[in-house]
Amino acid sequence: KSHLQSFFDGNKWLIKRRQKSDVPCNVRLLDIAEKIIEKYEGTTRTEALFPTPSNTNCNLLIKKMMKDCNIIREKPISFHWARHTFGTLFLTEGVPLESVSKMMGHKNIRTTQIYAKITNEKISKDMEIAAERLKNLKIG
Repeated sequence: KSHLQSFFDGNKWLIKRRQKSDVPCNVRLLDIAEKIIEKYEGTTRTEALFPTPSNTNCNLLIKKMMKDCNIIREKPISFHWARHTFGTLFLTEGVPLESVSKMMGHKNIRTTQIYAKITNEKISKDMEIAAERLKNLKIG
């Protein structure tokens, strides 16, 4: 809870240092994150914002959900995939690599580039932006 702060822009942010790398990690909370935090307010006996299972239990729950939903994958999914999904999703949505790198607490931007696999969806969105900007261009 001590990491949750109002920041320079008046929005709520998580401001902390990553445990693994000691790199500053500042992430502005989106509305959905604030709603999740509000939903679980007061449910923990610690300073945590909401109850979190251990990594092992979380991975077991993910496997159970996959089985219940008949999701079959060759590669197992783990909780770390959520972090990968965050990086990939925000890059696909056009958030600059440098911003995603800072939010993820990477020491080196090359680490973030792993998440920057360009998808056809991203190419289509980028071309849509370009098409909109160029649609009134007169030729000759």
